[in-house]
Amino acid sequence: MKKIAVLASGGDAPGMNAAIRAVTRAARFHGASVWGVWDGYSGLVDHRIEELTSRGVAGIIQRGGCIIGAGRSRAFFEEACRIECVDYLRSEGIEGLVVIGGNGSLQGAAELQELGVPTVVIPGSIDNDIPGTEICIGVDTAINTAVEAIDRIRETASALQRAMIVEVMGRHSGYIAIMSGIATGAEMIITPERPVELDEVFKQMRLGGEHGKRHFIIVLAEGASWSATELARQVEDAPNPYDARYTVLGYIQRGGSPSRFDRILATRMGVAAAEALLDGRSGVLMAWRHNQCEALPLDELPPLSDPWDGSLEHIHRITAT
Repeated sequence: MKKIAVLASGGDAPGMNAAIRAVTRAARFHGASVWGVWDGYSGLVDHRIEELTSRGVAGIIQRGGCIIGAGRSRAFFEEACRIECVDYLRSEGIEGLVVIGGNGSLQGAAELQELGVPTVVIPGSIDNDIPGTEICIGVDTAINTAVEAIDRIRETASALQRAMIVEVMGRHSGYIAIMSGIATGAEMIITPERPVELDEVFKQMRLGGEHGKRHFIIVLAEGASWSATELARQVEDAPNPYDARYTVLGYIQRGGSPSRFDRILATRMGVAAAEALLDGRSGVLMAWRHNQCEALPLDELPPLSDPWDGSLEHIHRITAT
């Protein structure tokens, strides 16, 4: 295998650039050229690729975002379009593909693998909801960002004796909420996996007031039963010792320089993915398990559940196992 491509699909995650750098340098070390596909699968649809060189990926390991773009492509949902993408890759002499991304990216890679394109997937998602891997690229940075924000919010909450509801990302996964909530000593964590009744929220607030707490921090996962605005309104209307305010952290969790952990994780996954592809292994996810990279066959991953917008009809989601 002398010519491979790499693309990043779905939402961006801190560390994607480090993975692109690692794939490029590892493949070129072994004598293969590497081509970057612009803006995820839409780059295949629109025939937008360019060669990546060792010097071209210099100085990007510390950068957030994605130098070749990311995103989703509705056109790629159609089988006829995917067949055209395969024909395009073959016409360009591309012999294999590394895909960096989340559940939709993984399913798209599986579709290309079935159509005869050797494909390896690197899990990149701040939500940490990819089956088979213990952690994904970008998760550590997103949690650190949330922790810093919650620490700051706690200080103003204590000064003004307020209940602060902090909504974090995660889609249908509560991983960021749980980890950032534990790390900041939040009074309550609400996730999609563990619904909480309003009566329980009010009860815990009353207990906090009785114990002299000057703040009450709720870390709320975006896929939970309420949005931050809805929950703040409910708290304001109920008798409790706190004024309620809310903050939605949003895309701040995706941006910024990746943490040391994410840089190293992405580098190790990127090298492993390139070497697996060049060694003739494909149709696998480069999972992080037991403190090392393991290649897991895509067709042996746990079934996914709960379809999400922007996917193929049969793309589903699961919390990481």
